[in-house]
Amino acid sequence: MKRIERIFDYIAEQSSSFTKETLAEREGLDAQEIADALGILRNNVSKELNELVRLEKVVKFGGRPVHYFSREALEQLYGVVLPAGPVVYESFDDCKRSLAVEKKEVEPFDALIGAHRSLKRQVEQAKAAILYPPDGLHTLIVGQTGVGKTLFAHLMFAYGKTMGRFADDAPFVTFNCADYYNNPQLLLSHVFGHIKGAFTGADQAKAGLVEEADGGVLFLDEIHRLPPEGQEMIFYFMDTGTYNRLGETTRSRKAKVLIIGATTEDPKSALTKTFVRRIPNIIAIPTLASRSLGEKLDIIKMLFTDEAQRVKKPIRISVEAVKSLIGSIGTGNVGQLKSNIKLLCAQAFLNGIDNPEYIEVDFRMLPQAVKNGLLTLSANRQALTELTKYLAEPLVVEPPGRRRLRTGDSAQDQQAFNLYRVVEDKVELLKGEGISDDLIKQIVATDVNVYIRQLYDKRDSIALSTRDRLLKIVDEPLVDFSEQISLFVQKRLNRSYRDRFLYAFSLHLSAFLKRLKDKEVIPYSEIAGAIEQDSLYYQVALEIKTRIEHHYHVTVPPTEVEYIALLLESAEDDDLEEKVIILVAMHGASTASSMVEVAQKLFNTQDTNLIPIDMPLDKDPQKIAKDVITMLRGMNCRQGVLILADMGSLVTLGAEIREKLQIPVRTLDMVSTPLILEAMRKADIVGMDLESIYESLRSFRGYEAVDSEDVPMERTEDGRQEAVVTICSTGKGAAVKLKSLVEDVLKGTGKNIAVLPVGLVQLEDHIRELENTYAVRAAIGMKKPELPVPFIPIEEFVGGSGEQRLLELLRASVSAAGHTLAAQRVEEGQKSIVVRRLCEESLTKFLTYLNPSKIMDSLMEFDRIVEQEVGKSFSNPIRIRIIVHCGCALERAVTRTPLVYEDSKKDIDTQKLAAIQKGVKVFENALKLHFSDDELYFMAKMI
Repeated sequence: MKRIERIFDYIAEQSSSFTKETLAEREGLDAQEIADALGILRNNVSKELNELVRLEKVVKFGGRPVHYFSREALEQLYGVVLPAGPVVYESFDDCKRSLAVEKKEVEPFDALIGAHRSLKRQVEQAKAAILYPPDGLHTLIVGQTGVGKTLFAHLMFAYGKTMGRFADDAPFVTFNCADYYNNPQLLLSHVFGHIKGAFTGADQAKAGLVEEADGGVLFLDEIHRLPPEGQEMIFYFMDTGTYNRLGETTRSRKAKVLIIGATTEDPKSALTKTFVRRIPNIIAIPTLASRSLGEKLDIIKMLFTDEAQRVKKPIRISVEAVKSLIGSIGTGNVGQLKSNIKLLCAQAFLNGIDNPEYIEVDFRMLPQAVKNGLLTLSANRQALTELTKYLAEPLVVEPPGRRRLRTGDSAQDQQAFNLYRVVEDKVELLKGEGISDDLIKQIVATDVNVYIRQLYDKRDSIALSTRDRLLKIVDEPLVDFSEQISLFVQKRLNRSYRDRFLYAFSLHLSAFLKRLKDKEVIPYSEIAGAIEQDSLYYQVALEIKTRIEHHYHVTVPPTEVEYIALLLESAEDDDLEEKVIILVAMHGASTASSMVEVAQKLFNTQDTNLIPIDMPLDKDPQKIAKDVITMLRGMNCRQGVLILADMGSLVTLGAEIREKLQIPVRTLDMVSTPLILEAMRKADIVGMDLESIYESLRSFRGYEAVDSEDVPMERTEDGRQEAVVTICSTGKGAAVKLKSLVEDVLKGTGKNIAVLPVGLVQLEDHIRELENTYAVRAAIGMKKPELPVPFIPIEEFVGGSGEQRLLELLRASVSAAGHTLAAQRVEEGQKSIVVRRLCEESLTKFLTYLNPSKIMDSLMEFDRIVEQEVGKSFSNPIRIRIIVHCGCALERAVTRTPLVYEDSKKDIDTQKLAAIQKGVKVFENALKLHFSDDELYFMAKMI
């Protein structure tokens, strides 16, 4: 066992014995303690501990000495799920504070694969059905055999228990209507019970399932098998809550039961119309084939985990076996997939009965019908590409509660690339199945293509250049030669290859030279013909062969030309059309990336000609410029580069790019999301050239129809735009949130004023830099800058007085500038914008049935009337409390679950109560909703 594995196993074993009390006392395990226990040098232990933290196996508590603890044990001890990535706390107290924030209630539906993805709507339907007053909505679950209808019903019941709709000992009764399909009388007897003598053989009275399920759920599987008279009795029971046993003449019995039915048939054709009308909530469960690849893989992992628990061993499933299982999913569902996996695991268990470590599921073990799934999946390049994101190596599942250390996750291991191995493994596997050579070539070409594209995608970041990444793996002379080949390929093929080809070719060339050195034969002539020899790829590969032979003084075999041709085809960019490159360059750690992500989602594209350039305020602009130029060298930039920048040094980036790359560059400042969208539209759809895009965007002011005389671009005499700065600790998160609130306040002022978030670090320097481009009219936030800028504390702004003060400051600047129309709009006031925004956001979290945006006008009018009647203006915190409470009371009025006021009603201020009573008439008139007196008492007490 490796040293790191010994250390991890020791930590895991010791951590499992800790309680919250002992952990608070000892704060985990320190390096010296581990070194003494295992007989390993302390410095070696410390080295491995830091690696375990990086591998997300162990958490670290700062202090003297530093302590370590099993990540899994900590999650189980505190009932939390720690965030992805290495976890390091400043101290154990810091850990406890963080865990208190991260801890959350686990809902039963959280365990359902797809609950927050493809089944999100179905889960919301189920929750609403359980919570709907007074006793929930009867529900019909529709779906093919094996999709999980019974599981879904059980989760609905468990959710009802969690939410207090059912008692802890409430029953869940299941009945399969198909069991008595041929005997309707006996079927009805089981459901509703019978009296003595009701039919032949009824020797004594018997209670039915309805009576047994009183207070809980009756799950009727294959409900379409109920005869019409049975359906009639069920819907009568749903309507009235009463029923009679078979043989009784009056429906005098009562029970409170939630009916959940399940059927594989179309309800409209399999059930009576009257019965279907009685079930308002129909939930359709999708087939397994229609679920996403990620969900299919999660389901496969879950089923293998169940088997791992049974055999008490880890199970290792080869990549090809997993692909085959996924590809074999056609008309079958989870039930069929579960049966296939059970049989595979049983065979694997027998094969590996002498292996104490794990059992292995290999492609060769699969039934032919499942093996064919590999061919089905390989024919779908898009699906194969997506799957490769989730599955790059064999799948290993552990029995629940057991976590094994997996090594080999270092950066270099992840970057390891061997095209020969990819081809060898694939060809050997397919030839063993007797697949034809032509089909093998097609599959190999597809797999190589997917592998190359997954290996390297340059869109993610420019933080580390491809050359820098390569130098960590291969020698510098080889990288230099590969760069020459990459430039030759781009020119020869007239294609944009960026760095993908450089990365793949460098690693492949390194592997090729190593094979020559070790005198290994280049394998598998069967791939010959995968690329047509008269294709341009093959001809360029021949030229590369000549260059390699001349440079390294070696002989390159013909088979190697096939590999190089495959690389050329696979590494080519998807988008070969020449377009203007758009760089979005902004200050901030992720500002540009976030804006580009939003624009791409709105534009529904992942075009590679739109690139974010993030510039943290503490990063050297020259380093950013150098990285950008390095990135652009590997791209087809002949149509030019359009830079959309925010301010400062980024505006001068264009001159440097133009000089270094000798390409046309244009720059526009004051970037915004609409500006990015318009630039994308003109470059991608309209196909305009750089100069035309630039000229058309110079006067662009957004998509709304705005009269430039009505909404002027507010600038000072020296040409700077007016701005407001928002200040919070980092310039992210809270500052951006505050920025959004300020923008809402400014919307109705008639002024086009920028709002710029900044952090506390080097605050004054940042504002001075902003003042090169902007006239800063006010600062809002946590700390007053030591500059002559009007400052509004964040508590004043949210509290109400600061909002008015900001408007007064802007009104003064408007008067000085002479924009009378804008001044008039400020005079009219934008009162309550912050209150409205905060209330709407809060109600969005609290309300299930009402749409907050639809009732906000009525709520704000209610607030105005109450203030008027009371005769004073409330502070914003009080107004927010009242409005949010009133919004929740509206929903309680809809669901008929009002609060009960239990304090003394005599203590209520009659003037305030009268004001509330007058205010709620807004809802009676506009929404036809009425509050109970108790709800009014609560609101009167709040003011």
